[in-house]
Amino acid sequence: MTTRRGRRLGVDVGDVRIGVAVSDPDGILATPVETVAAGAGAIPRLAELVREHEVLECVVGLPTGLSGREGPAAIKVRAFCDDLLAAIDPVPIRLFDERMSTVTADSMLRQSGRSGKGRRSIIDQAAATVILQTALDSERTRGSAPGESIGRQP
Repeated sequence: MTTRRGRRLGVDVGDVRIGVAVSDPDGILATPVETVAAGAGAIPRLAELVREHEVLECVVGLPTGLSGREGPAAIKVRAFCDDLLAAIDPVPIRLFDERMSTVTADSMLRQSGRSGKGRRSIIDQAAATVILQTALDSERTRGSAPGESIGRQP
């Protein structure tokens, strides 16, 4: 099965911090990039990263409950994505179920020996990496891009 060529930017949107990861051009491996402070400067910084990495699309984690239902956090992420899409158009956004991504990221950091304070400073980047890597793996397995697409498609 073939996958689309091009870098993807993974984004884990939080109320305080936004974790960012990027894939390689072949869409195989996700790596952490940085943590962006949430607030007025977040959208411009993410748009800058989209341009800098010349991404095919942004993969944004969509927080859903274990039941699959969307709650207030998902509504916030969708609103954030509307603003982000306006800043990065024509690059599309793909919403990807992020259930358990922070738990997985925290577990991985804990296993790597990161202390509590050390984990807190990079947990958002790690969660973005987990979200993006899971989406990349899913695309390779399925042969098509997973999640819900917003904006123009590549």
